[in-house]
Amino acid sequence: MSALKQRINEHVKSAMREKAKQRLSILRLIMAAIKQREVDERVELDDTQVLAVLDKMVKQQRDSIEQFNKAGRDDLVKKETSELKVIQEFMPTPLTDDQIVQLISGAISESGASSIQHMGKVMAILKPKVQGQADMGKVSSLVKQQLS
Repeated sequence: MSALKQRINEHVKSAMREKAKQRLSILRLIMAAIKQREVDERVELDDTQVLAVLDKMVKQQRDSIEQFNKAGRDDLVKKETSELKVIQEFMPTPLTDDQIVQLISGAISESGASSIQHMGKVMAILKPKVQGQADMGKVSSLVKQQLS
């Protein structure tokens, strides 16, 4: 079992002991998403793959918060925000803009990219390095800026 998955599992047990129903609910949701991917792909996920599942969940939560804000549903915004905080507990420390720019520069020189046509190569190198630590949309736009 991956260390991250094991850590989440320990938090599930702890939430059960503390009778923290809301926290337990979101932790079970996380475990269910991980388990679903394991069943679908017939593999045991490693930390990187678990992080990808969490990253996807964070993105979904942010989208939901945005939609509920537009609809004026403050009650649901509050609920989704608290769930997002629980998911983010398991995410690595976010990279600063300077760190992202350094990684992009390194990936560009490593891939030998010289134009926007080579963006896929650069992103393939970057994705495992920034997974869960930076918004991929932001990284993509920074890569575009540097390549054009």
